[in-house]
Amino acid sequence: MKAPFVTLEGIEGSGKTTQIRLLSEYLTANGIPHVATREPGGTPLADEIRRLLLSPREERVFPETELLLYEAARAQHVHAVILPALSAGKAVLSDRFFDATSVYQGFSRGIDDSQIEGLNSFASGGLVPDLTLLIDVDPENGFQRLYGRGTKPDRMESETMEFHRKVREGYLRLQKEHPDRIVRIDGLPPADEVFRHVRAGVAARFGW
Repeated sequence: MKAPFVTLEGIEGSGKTTQIRLLSEYLTANGIPHVATREPGGTPLADEIRRLLLSPREERVFPETELLLYEAARAQHVHAVILPALSAGKAVLSDRFFDATSVYQGFSRGIDDSQIEGLNSFASGGLVPDLTLLIDVDPENGFQRLYGRGTKPDRMESETMEFHRKVREGYLRLQKEHPDRIVRIDGLPPADEVFRHVRAGVAARFGW
């Protein structure tokens, strides 16, 4: 079996970053070679683009600009990190991938789906995750967690609650459209309980 490509998705404060850390620790403990990475980012150049995208600024960032920057970071990430790891037989765990672009820049920003799909496919080289775990919480609970961190919100986290409700709605719509690939997991319980479901999901799909 080829090395699996697994992505974790969710709104701000969903807990997906915690879950990918727990999953990486679990795979390490079980001797499963893998790479844990994130989007935007994962390479020095893509991390620079991440800073451009997420740093608060007075200048308006137009949706088209935002979309192209995300896709540029993705192209670098895919070709420099993800594909080489998969070719070397290592599983890849990514904190976000193209589904995030579909819901943030497409469903929530209003850019046409066909344009998003075309750019997603181009930037990813046609790569599609084998499994996507959607860690789902409502925005109000997600932002309670964010506020509890005591860190200054980034540009995307500073969007309106209405925007983040649309993001969640977009994720749930995607899950219904791709039920074989995208598995919804309730992200509201404590992290260890959520992880039991994450672990069950990857065990059922890959035997981990």
